[in-house]
Amino acid sequence: MPTPPAPAPTSTPPAGGLPPRSLRERLDLYERLMRLDRPVGILLLLWPALWALWLAARGHPEWLLVWVFVIGAVLMRSAGCIVNDVADRDFDRHVRRTAERPITAGRIGVREALVLAAVLTLIAGAIVIVLLDTRTVLLSLLALAVAFTYPYSKRFFALPQAWLGIAFGFGVPMAWSAATGAVPLVAWLLMLANVFWAIAYDTAYAMVDREDDLRIGIRTSAITFGRHDVRGFALAHGLFLVTLVLVGAMSGSGIAYYAGLVIAALMIRHQVRLCATREPSACFRAFMNNIAVGGVVFAAIVVDTRWLRWPLP
Repeated sequence: MPTPPAPAPTSTPPAGGLPPRSLRERLDLYERLMRLDRPVGILLLLWPALWALWLAARGHPEWLLVWVFVIGAVLMRSAGCIVNDVADRDFDRHVRRTAERPITAGRIGVREALVLAAVLTLIAGAIVIVLLDTRTVLLSLLALAVAFTYPYSKRFFALPQAWLGIAFGFGVPMAWSAATGAVPLVAWLLMLANVFWAIAYDTAYAMVDREDDLRIGIRTSAITFGRHDVRGFALAHGLFLVTLVLVGAMSGSGIAYYAGLVIAALMIRHQVRLCATREPSACFRAFMNNIAVGGVVFAAIVVDTRWLRWPLP
């Protein structure tokens, strides 16, 4: 496990180290700690589950299930962010983008943060246990284990983005199980597509922090790919699209689904051009563009399964 460099000595304590003085200030810190002010992660976690729900239910999922997975995505992404910040608190202070996170800046204690993560996890668990079947409950336990070990994979795993993809993709078999009572091969294939997608979009994200990550010893795909980072980014996205084509073939999807994949491919081509500059701001825009990619794929699935199930010629 890499040892983070010692922080530079300072004569005065950082302003961020002052504890919150009011309830409103504490709630604001909780919002930042849970990243509710930055919902991109919620959407990246939610899109694959929604893809699975609509495909499994052939365009007519139960709305109770939809709300279960929406609420679950918010709760578990929030809990995951807290666990990540606790695990990375000694590293985050050396990265410009993360130095002011509440735990790293000393605004929230580790014990308080872990209590909040536990409460969020228990609420999500109660919803799953009460409203979903036993198979889905068991899958949720596996998802929980993968999600909470992800922050530590960056210490030893050369491609932690793949672990993130598994964590973010577990909503697929859970959603399929909840909708149909089974998890067929096509569901696992859709989960694999999400693994490739996560490797792609999180590589762009890692390119933003590459210099800081190299200095502190964190492993990322951007570092592992090295000078082939843009090619790795493009290859992962290509495998994502190819796997979605296979998913479409196995699920009997029609023209609207594949048209959506073409639009997604054009958007990904734009992302590759942004990442080719290797400018942090451009790489971050490429990462953010994946919110729209996930939405386009979802829209294509909805249109194809619910309204325009036109078969391929």
